[in-house]
Amino acid sequence: MANFNKVYLLGNITRDPEIRYTPKGTAIARLGLAVNRSWKTESGETHEEATFIDVDAFGRQAETLGQYLRKGNPIFIEGRLRLDTWEDKQTNQKRSKLYVVLENFQFLGSKNEGTAPEGGGGPVQEKPQSSSPPMQSPPPNHLPDDDDVPF
Repeated sequence: MANFNKVYLLGNITRDPEIRYTPKGTAIARLGLAVNRSWKTESGETHEEATFIDVDAFGRQAETLGQYLRKGNPIFIEGRLRLDTWEDKQTNQKRSKLYVVLENFQFLGSKNEGTAPEGGGGPVQEKPQSSSPPMQSPPPNHLPDDDDVPF
């Protein structure tokens, strides 16, 4: 039997990412994500709901998220679901929590909003300036000849 566990989420960060490190030095980022949904009923009323999801990231991705993300920033996340179960020491009852383990991400929004460039992190690098002259657009009244059409 085949298995598939993949989650795609687009939402806003609900709190600044918490960064911790394992004894071996691996970074772990824990963040909250709010995914909003709105719909209209048959009577025309608009309803909205927010789903709050905990996300864990590891390694370099965790460090990048901690460096660039702040509460309210939009992000696209790709990951997998994970269920943790444990026994509550105070009540001796079994507890569980479902969350997302981040596998890939994409920053959304503009550079002015304080996020890294699209592509998933790293320092912002300027594009090299081209030495070729800028392209000139055709005059406004120019209609393409058959030779100008690319098909």
